[in-house]
Amino acid sequence: MRALAILAAALLVAGPAIAGQAVTLKADTANADGVVTLGDLFDGAGAAAGVRVAAREGATVALDAAAVQRIAHRAGLDWANAEGLRTIVVHAGVVHAASATAAVAAPRGNVEVLTYTRSLSAGEIVQPSDVVWAKAAAATIDAPSDAEAVIGQVAKRPLRQGAVVQAHDLGAAQVIKAGDVVIVSYAADGVSLALEGKAMGSAGVGETLSVQNTVSKKVVQTLVTGPGQAVVGPQAEELKTARSLRYAVR
Repeated sequence: MRALAILAAALLVAGPAIAGQAVTLKADTANADGVVTLGDLFDGAGAAAGVRVAAREGATVALDAAAVQRIAHRAGLDWANAEGLRTIVVHAGVVHAASATAAVAAPRGNVEVLTYTRSLSAGEIVQPSDVVWAKAAAATIDAPSDAEAVIGQVAKRPLRQGAVVQAHDLGAAQVIKAGDVVIVSYAADGVSLALEGKAMGSAGVGETLSVQNTVSKKVVQTLVTGPGQAVVGPQAEELKTARSLRYAVR
């Protein structure tokens, strides 16, 4: 009995030393120098704060939550992940003043975000199989809430597998190229007009395009609606408003 009592006492004393130091995931997982550490991810990381977790090469990096949990455990930290997160999104810690308001407005907590299932090269069109929903601790303000808004868009720059989808990284596929003939339509109050012009640049559906009237040589700002088609006037304004609301409403 005395031996058992000694053993039990030893276990009670050893318990805190064996158990990892409890930590909580930061509400804002940010990193400034590109080397993501446990200190960037967790409050209370202590001596393990400098342990390297991953490298952030772009504006964000998506980390596998289970892998982070294992790294933390090996460093003597205990993260329970009570929220059941599958992905931890780490963004650049230094933001420009213009985006500070957007960063504050970005939703936080156990949220669903779209991430890329494979790396995309600049100019590639996003296919349905290229994006998947994942759990993350935070979402950027321009993270699309609808996968349909992403599919069919073109990557403006190289995008890495696992990265969070952001609207500013994508654009419409070009349906009009510089020099193409464009039919510009105007409709309002029962009046419909159409004129032929020359595209002064390239654009995709929903994008603004400068078109030169082939007769008067006047250049007008139009909204592209399809191959060789664009609109001006109230219809263009309505389409612009609808497009803005599509990305603003979350």
